[in-house]
Amino acid sequence: MNMKKLPLLFTITLVLFTGITVFAQGTENFKKKGYELTFINQDPDLNPDTKDGLVNTFFKVYPKLVKDFNKNSIEHVTVEIDTAYGGVAYANNGKVTISSKWLKKMPLDFDMITHEVMHIVQSYPNGSGPGWLTEGIADYVRSEYGIANAEGGWSLPDYNEKAHYTNAYRITARFLIWVEKNYDKKLVKKLDKHLREKTYKPELWTEYTGHSVDELWAEYSQDPSLS
Repeated sequence: MNMKKLPLLFTITLVLFTGITVFAQGTENFKKKGYELTFINQDPDLNPDTKDGLVNTFFKVYPKLVKDFNKNSIEHVTVEIDTAYGGVAYANNGKVTISSKWLKKMPLDFDMITHEVMHIVQSYPNGSGPGWLTEGIADYVRSEYGIANAEGGWSLPDYNEKAHYTNAYRITARFLIWVEKNYDKKLVKKLDKHLREKTYKPELWTEYTGHSVDELWAEYSQDPSLS
């Protein structure tokens, strides 16, 4: 008997006997059109359709974000499904960490990766600007570039008089969309560039729209329609 074949025979026997794919956990590498995704999965119960959805969303969205916002963004991104992380997802140093617990609750939330890889594209230096704007831009991108937000149970909120543009995330994202529709269609790209170059200042709102951010919010609160 050839001893070198034992590991392969054992693997095949295990799969046939148990009905469980031993490759459910581990690391996979995907390459497409000049971009590479390393997918690390700690969860043996991860829905294969969820994994495929996250991978497909990455390759559909990330190249567009690089082209539109930061052509110097990295070409190799890592995504890890973490069984210990108790939040939803976060990005740091070219890596997106996603909670396996969240994916069990929301298996179709593929566009969370759209938000998180935008943080990789942003790559703002420390002290570049307000956090509410950073997160607002990431959710703006999710709204404008996402491919399955409705299926994932995600949408922009209706205007709420108790809200404020500094609330960040979807609230700020909706406000940014309104400002672009009414004043400057390229405002977010301009602000993003200033944040990356650490040249952001509140006066930019007036420079690009003729109104301060507080004046814009006051007008928005009177007529927040996006139609």
